[in-house]
Amino acid sequence: MKQSKSLTDSRHSATPFARPDFGRQQRKGVPEVILTNSKTAEQSLAIARSFLERTGRAILSRVSPELEQALCEEYGRDGFEWYPVARMAIIRSNGAEPTATDGRVGVMTAGTSDQAIAEEAAIICREMGCTVYPVYDVGVAGLHRLFEPLEEYLEACVDVIIVAAGMDGALPSVVSGLVDIPVIGLPTSVGYGMGGQGQAALLSMLQTCSPGLAVVNIDNGVGAAAIAGLIANRAARARRGER
Repeated sequence: MKQSKSLTDSRHSATPFARPDFGRQQRKGVPEVILTNSKTAEQSLAIARSFLERTGRAILSRVSPELEQALCEEYGRDGFEWYPVARMAIIRSNGAEPTATDGRVGVMTAGTSDQAIAEEAAIICREMGCTVYPVYDVGVAGLHRLFEPLEEYLEACVDVIIVAAGMDGALPSVVSGLVDIPVIGLPTSVGYGMGGQGQAALLSMLQTCSPGLAVVNIDNGVGAAAIAGLIANRAARARRGER
């Protein structure tokens, strides 16, 4: 069976230690992200160069201070987009900007401490062409803060909401119980003592009795974004009357 060009291209090795999936966005609708915190700076830079050459864009997540400095030395401080809270970098060549899709994603956090992981999700959704509506620090400790953002989401007709929460992880269930919009629970490794690395939040979300809530793994902002972006972009195509 003849393979598509994007699938064939994705199998070409770029370095001796990596086989990047260059065709992922074309094939899947979700960009490849270079997870850097378990790679050396040299490996991360080599993979980024290969993406720039083949696709015009390299997305790097969980960037260490060492790698940040290496990026500055290679591209200059103004040569890449830097997101300090999420510690993500995006390098572009030839104006490789995402094409707007009209997909609409709400990104909400229970607390400010959840913001880094939520921003990781928001950045990937934007790279998938979605419009993102971020709202931070509206957790259940002050539930009154939630109502205005939810009204704004309903007015904007968002297609899906990512809700990041640590501690007891209660906010996604609350949100899912109030709106007729798919909700993606994103547990974060924020909290105290037993279960304080996100386990309590994950289990709480998995045990929800609120319908319409799906859950990703702890601190998996990229995974939450992939699901949200696919939902939002499919909804946007339906609005345009496309399949």
